[in-house]
Amino acid sequence: RARPPVWINLEYLSAEDWVERSHGLPSPQAHGLSKWFLFPGFTARTGGLLREPGLLARRAAFDSRASLAARGWAAAPGERVVLLFSYANPALPALCTALAEAPTLLLVPPGPAQAALAGLAPPPGLRVMPLPHVSQPDFDHLLWSADLLFVRGEDSLVRAVWAGAPFVWQAYPQHDGVHHDKVEALLGRMALPPPVQAPVQALWRAWNGRPGTAWPGLPGPADMAAWQQAAAAFRAQQAALPDLATQLLGFVHQARGRRAQSA
Repeated sequence: RARPPVWINLEYLSAEDWVERSHGLPSPQAHGLSKWFLFPGFTARTGGLLREPGLLARRAAFDSRASLAARGWAAAPGERVVLLFSYANPALPALCTALAEAPTLLLVPPGPAQAALAGLAPPPGLRVMPLPHVSQPDFDHLLWSADLLFVRGEDSLVRAVWAGAPFVWQAYPQHDGVHHDKVEALLGRMALPPPVQAPVQALWRAWNGRPGTAWPGLPGPADMAAWQQAAAAFRAQQAALPDLATQLLGFVHQARGRRAQSA
């Protein structure tokens, strides 16, 4: 080819320290090209997170209660709204019991949690709303409409960050337990304040099945208020960093410029 490509391996998202050391490293190949490893991440020394233009402005202008009502999923007076999007999880019955301690509308998209809840009778105080498949924008609207989010994997984690609401992340379970390292790394990046740090960390660890962790219940009202502030602060911190698409384009332009200079 007259113009060799810029070869990029876009790796998975992690908050672990080694991502900063690995981001942007080249791997020279036998045919003369270099393959570059770029990592999304949560710091200025990584590739950042996906964030399309105008996202946060749309979030700020969103009317959450009106959106739920328009879909027929409105919360009753006094109900908190919780979104549950998870992998299969043995802690689900304990979570339902904890949610029922206050009037709760539990929105459950299709997946393992919805299938598991279909066979359970929810305790009094918990109203389970199975949802259909929705578009990506409508999934964002669900995240923006909830008071507490349970999310899984990479994409819904990033969208939960932009929602700016308290969230619990379930990492993809791995047989050797290394997913617990990913959970701990993200908890560390979030820098939760002392009043809410211990209860939130305990909840994340129990929801991810960390060995030796007992079910802690949910944070109380005062802790939830502090958690909401911490979630908004973490969103602002991430929004101050360049987004992933912008960094990818910038890297390609820089790589082509270096190649032109060396030609």
